[in-house]
Amino acid sequence: MALTRREALTAALGGAALPAGAAAARGRGPEGQRCADLGDGRYLNPIVPGDHADPTVLKDGADYYLSFSSFAATPGAVIWHSRDLFNWVPITAALPEPPGTVWAMDLVRHQGRYFLYIPVLQAQGTAVYVVWADDIRGPWSAPIDLGLPGCIDPGHVVGEDGRRYLFLNGGRRVRLSDDGLRTDGPLQEGAWEAWRYPEDWVVEMFAPEGPKLLRHGGWFYLVSAVGGTAGPPTSHMVTLSRSRSVHGPWEHCPHNPIVRTRSADEPWWSRGHASLVEGPAGDWWMVYHGYENGFRTLGRQALLEPVAWTRDGWLRARGGTLSRPLPAPRGGQAGPTGLALSDDFERPTLGLPWSLHGAAPGELAQRVQVGGGELRLRGKGQALADCSPLCCVVGDHRYEVTVEVEAHGAAHGGLALFYDERGHAGIGLGGGELLTYGYGQEQRWMRQPLTTPRLHLRLLNRDNVLTWFRSADGRQWQQLPWQMEVSGLHHNVFGGFTSLRLALFSAGEGELRFRRLRYRAL
Repeated sequence: MALTRREALTAALGGAALPAGAAAARGRGPEGQRCADLGDGRYLNPIVPGDHADPTVLKDGADYYLSFSSFAATPGAVIWHSRDLFNWVPITAALPEPPGTVWAMDLVRHQGRYFLYIPVLQAQGTAVYVVWADDIRGPWSAPIDLGLPGCIDPGHVVGEDGRRYLFLNGGRRVRLSDDGLRTDGPLQEGAWEAWRYPEDWVVEMFAPEGPKLLRHGGWFYLVSAVGGTAGPPTSHMVTLSRSRSVHGPWEHCPHNPIVRTRSADEPWWSRGHASLVEGPAGDWWMVYHGYENGFRTLGRQALLEPVAWTRDGWLRARGGTLSRPLPAPRGGQAGPTGLALSDDFERPTLGLPWSLHGAAPGELAQRVQVGGGELRLRGKGQALADCSPLCCVVGDHRYEVTVEVEAHGAAHGGLALFYDERGHAGIGLGGGELLTYGYGQEQRWMRQPLTTPRLHLRLLNRDNVLTWFRSADGRQWQQLPWQMEVSGLHHNVFGGFTSLRLALFSAGEGELRFRRLRYRAL
């Protein structure tokens, strides 16, 4: 165990308490966005704010790479980079055209090549694909279907026999070819068995999923999740099993679950779906996700917790409830964190934070043009609900966004917060009127006449209460009469596992042109 005695005691107690004025003391990234690094040798979760669920982490020499479920986003499978485990920046998207709704992936490196094993939801059910690259920044291959219908949550491992395997949800496993690009044998049931919690625990469902494997100290360790990823705050959890052979038998950790939210009073709910990783100084860490108490709208956020190997070869989590700052991983190289969302749209490429929701193949290139100081978004569908808006994940409790919007042709659109087709809120313009969306639909009684096809729009979100503003010149602002409370726009209401995202939208025939988007955390 590489922690000092002082660090170990601090971690065991849940970290040092935040000083008075904790909000001001929190680390801040670009535009005042939340970041984990407190600048004093400590960090405060989350390490990647906002909806970054089902983390898969890869140590590659002194570099670390991280990716998350990207769901219905195009492009998808964004890969993040760090050299210290708590400051992360996105570097590329591995899936320009996802083959479906992307769920929990596994990012691995084998014999000098990078692989992403990707479960997707399609109209006919689930499937598992693989993409590969010789450089982590790409180009990445086209997706290859592994022929595993009904499976999700692949976890890659090389056995003591030198063969490659994917462990899958529900206790299943399949052997892979040596190149990792096809299966090499039948899907095996009962290859591993998840630990079962007591029957009187309050959880969503059993749902054994998320197997991630590690070979360490003569053992294969299998980390898995049970309890359901949402539902009651005490649902999700991290469990651990081990075996001398990749073929089993597996024994369960005597102090399972090694991580679990035990009370709705804790700051992080439904903590689970973990990956283990060695830190820069040789100590060990666990990356997993959780919902923030009071902010389910932000989705499942990425969390980092120190762990310690015990004398009998098991693991103990050392971060408590993650309510307080913890000693940061030592030995790494500090780097930038996060990515600015503000954009003048001068460059001819769409920034990494942005993606189309629910886009058809080829739609991104057909509908989105960027450059020369504007983003042009062609209309689709009839309203915000069915127009495949351009979205980005936000991770702040309070923020404001301003953008100049101009409607062309018979299109209408504007600025919104978008969970999915049923849950969203926003304002737009078109057809000579100002349009207001709430409760997942346009509120026609809120329409206001306009004399111009161009407006500056502002969104202010304070702890899930939205206030909207309009301006003719971007200097003098008029507050609109309806403030919207959106704390219920999350997975436990609508399903879908995602978050309430910032969105630019365009519906109908024609296009919307956006200029000078500004984001600022408050």
